[in-house]
Amino acid sequence: MAEPIHLALIHGPLRAEERLLLEVCVQRGVRCTRMLDQRLQFDLTAPPPPFDVVLGRSVSQQRTLHALSIFAAWGIPTINPPELLDRCNDKLRTSALLAAAGVPQPRTLIAFSPEEALAAIEQLGYPVVIKPPLGSWGRLLARVHNRQAAETLLRHKAALGGFHHGTLYIQEYVDKPGRDIRAFVIGEETICAIYRESPHWITNTARGGRATNCPVTPELAELCARVARALGGGVLAIDLFEHPEHGLLVNEVNATMEFRNSIAPTGVDIPGRIIDYAIAVARGQRAPAGPLAVPRLAAEAAYCQPV
Repeated sequence: MAEPIHLALIHGPLRAEERLLLEVCVQRGVRCTRMLDQRLQFDLTAPPPPFDVVLGRSVSQQRTLHALSIFAAWGIPTINPPELLDRCNDKLRTSALLAAAGVPQPRTLIAFSPEEALAAIEQLGYPVVIKPPLGSWGRLLARVHNRQAAETLLRHKAALGGFHHGTLYIQEYVDKPGRDIRAFVIGEETICAIYRESPHWITNTARGGRATNCPVTPELAELCARVARALGGGVLAIDLFEHPEHGLLVNEVNATMEFRNSIAPTGVDIPGRIIDYAIAVARGQRAPAGPLAVPRLAAEAAYCQPV
C-alpha cells in the first residue's frame, strides 16, 4: 500500500476555502500539516522538512510567495510554483506575458509619470480603468470618465507615492453585459466557470457579485489553456470579459483564488480537484525525508482534523 501523501497547508485565518480543503484531505487520506503564516519561522540552512507537496493559501501574497519560494528551494513541489505566483501577483507581468503569447486582452498602456499616464489615457479614450499592478478583490480600481477626473486621480497617486502607485497601469474600459466570467483551471483543464453578475462595474463576488454557472465552451477551454501555457500552469482562476466585437478577452489571472461561492452553481468539487492535483504533483516528485525545518509552527498545527 502506498505511503500517504504528506501535504503542508500554509494559511492565514481559516476561511471557508481552507476548511473545505482540509475536509478533502481527510476524505482522501492525505496527511496534512497546517501552518499559520504569521507563526512560521524558517531556518534556511537546515535540512528540508518531510513534506511531499506544499499548498499556499495565505491571504497575504507576500507571505505565500516567500514561504513557497523557500520550500521550492528545498526541492519540495509547491502549488502554485513561486514563479507562477510572481507572474500572476503583478498585473503588468501577467499582461506582458499574455501579450507575448498572443492571448486576446483589453488594450493596456503603462506609464511611469502622471504626464505620460495622462497622454496614454487620452490616447485610449474615455472611459478608462486605472489599476494598481499589485492588488486583489477589486481594491484601488478606478473608472475615469474625463480629463479632470484623470488629472485628480494621477495627482493623488503621485502624492501617495510608493510601489503601488509608481507604475500606472491603464486599461481600456470594456462595456460588459452586466457580468464577466471567472474560469477555474487546473493544469491546462478548465474544470468549471461562473458568470459574476452585478449592477456595479466591479463584479468580484467579494464585492457582492452573484455567481451563476457558465458553460465551459470549446472556445473558453482553449483560451484558458493558452493562458495557462503562457504563465506556466498550476491552479488558476482566469477572469474574462465578453467584448461585444472582439469576443472573449482575458482581464486578469489569480493564482490563489477563492472558490466558496462557485461550488454550488457549477456543481464541481473544486477543493476536491485541487487536492487531487496536489496528490498527483506530490507523486511525481516526492520530497526527501528529513527533520522538520520549521520547528515553530502555528499553535493549532496538526495533521488534518475535521474543522
